[in-house]
Amino acid sequence: MSTTYTLDTSTSRANPTPQPMKRLSVPKIQRRKVDGVTAEPVVMLTAYTARTAQLLDAHCDMLLVGDSLAQVIYGLPSTIPVTLEMMCNHGAAVVRGSYHSVVVVDMPFGSYEVSPQVAYENAARILKETGAAAVKLEGGKVMAETVRFLVDRGIPVVGHVGLTPQAINVLGGYAARGRSEAEAKKIVGDAIALDEAGAFAIVLEGVLEPIAIEVTESVEAITIGIGASARCDGQVLVTEDMLGMFERTARFVKRYHNISENIVQAATDYANEVRSRSFPGPDQLYQPKT
Repeated sequence: MSTTYTLDTSTSRANPTPQPMKRLSVPKIQRRKVDGVTAEPVVMLTAYTARTAQLLDAHCDMLLVGDSLAQVIYGLPSTIPVTLEMMCNHGAAVVRGSYHSVVVVDMPFGSYEVSPQVAYENAARILKETGAAAVKLEGGKVMAETVRFLVDRGIPVVGHVGLTPQAINVLGGYAARGRSEAEAKKIVGDAIALDEAGAFAIVLEGVLEPIAIEVTESVEAITIGIGASARCDGQVLVTEDMLGMFERTARFVKRYHNISENIVQAATDYANEVRSRSFPGPDQLYQPKT
């Protein structure tokens, strides 16, 4: 048993409650892939809040506290401005709201590139302050030494190659990667380098399908596709994109709902009732006791 926090959904308050620890582990995720084949694909979605984590947890194997919260939560133009404090705060909330999934927290831009030692200090802070199981960082061969440094010191790492949003100023846009032979070869080489360095999973974002298939067949790590291939070992999407919160999304996003329409309708109904003085009604008011 371990004492953690669960949300009382009737009041939206967090209350300390003893819960049995049934969370998946990094080794269990790793063992999904046997002789290069993952019979049960890994399900991963992003989460930034405790309540979202609660709703997604039972259906996912991994929850990613992505630096995509820059755009989704804070309305920022890119992931570049995200701070370590942001990631720690949201990561802790997601851990509090979940019991089953492996929680992975993105390392923000500037928190790991300087040196393996700096990366370790910041990754250790993330795990200490959030209770998450792993960190994710972007980059291929250039980050392999850092990945090995972290893994050797007890910090599980998810790599990320292909379209790497933190490098948007160098890439010049969010177009699919790997269209040239040289770039395709580099992506495969980057993934292999991360695998050899000890990354237990690798996100393949916005790459041509043949590249994703080649990488999946070439590495022992679990591959997590996002705009890659159904033949990856798992998939991830930004939850708000999948739910239809935004009008424009990347080509690789499938909308499973259009929740923005529900929110607009609810706000419209509320506004109309307030203006007509029909809300609050008898069911929402307190009357003197007789």
